[in-house]
Amino acid sequence: MAINIKTEDEIEYMRESCRLLGIVHYELGQIIRPGISTADIDEQGEALIRKLGGIPNFLNYNGYPASICVSVNDEVVHGIPTKDRILQEGDIVSLDAGLIYRGYHSDAARTYGVGEISPEAAKLIEVTRDSFFAGITKARAGCRLHDISAAIDDYVTPYGYGIVEDLCGHGIGTHLHESPNIPNFRQRRRGPKLKKGMTLAIEPMINMGTEEVEWLDDDWTVVTCDGMYSAHYENTVLITDSEPEILTLHEEERKKLQGGNICQRQM
Repeated sequence: MAINIKTEDEIEYMRESCRLLGIVHYELGQIIRPGISTADIDEQGEALIRKLGGIPNFLNYNGYPASICVSVNDEVVHGIPTKDRILQEGDIVSLDAGLIYRGYHSDAARTYGVGEISPEAAKLIEVTRDSFFAGITKARAGCRLHDISAAIDDYVTPYGYGIVEDLCGHGIGTHLHESPNIPNFRQRRRGPKLKKGMTLAIEPMINMGTEEVEWLDDDWTVVTCDGMYSAHYENTVLITDSEPEILTLHEEERKKLQGGNICQRQM
C-alpha cells in the first residue's frame, strides 16, 4: 500500500490534532503519583481530550475499552485501565494516547516514574526516549524508512536491552494506523524512500530484559515474557524538506530538549 502524502491543509489539521494531544500528555504527566488508579488516569485523559474539542481515537478501536492505554511495569503496551490497579511507589507507567481533530489522528506515548524509582528503571526510560531522537535523525526526505529502524537499534543495542519486534510504529493521518509499518530494529532492506508530507508515528518499545513478549487473556495487554520492566516513547512526526517536525511535543517538553538537529517548531 502506498504511503499517504499530506497536503498543506491536511498538515495543518495534523498539527492541531497533535498540539492538542501534547497538552493531554503533559497534563496527564502531572497527575502521575502513588495511589492513583489507572482508571482515574483514563477518565481524566478522556475528559481532557473532549474538553479540548477532540475525540478519543483509542476508545472502542477494534474493541479496545478505554481512551488511554495505561501500561504498568512489565506491561509493554495496551494495558486496560481499571479501578483496582493502583500505582505504587517505584512503578513505571506508560501512557499511550491519541485523538481525532477534524478527521485527523494524532498518536503519542510517554513513560513516567511513579514517585522515586530505581536508577535502572530511570535509565530504561531515558534510553527509550533518547532512542526515538536517534531514530528521527534519519526521518527526513531522501532517507529510507528502515534507516530510522537501524538508528534506533544502533542506539539501544549497546545497553543490552531487548527491542520489541512484535510491535512497531506506523503511518498516521485520516486513519490511526496507515502504511508504512515502522520497526524499531534493523532490517535487511532499507525500505521505501521518505518524502515531504509523510506523517509517521515512531515509537520505540524497549524492555529491560528479553525482547520477547506475550498477550494476556484480555487479548490486549502485551507483557514482557521475563516480567522485567518495559518503556515506551512515541511522537507523531512530519517529514519535511529539512529536519523532521515533531508534532506531539508540548511546549514544556520542547524547552527541555538540548542541542541536536531536531526541528522544534513553536506552534
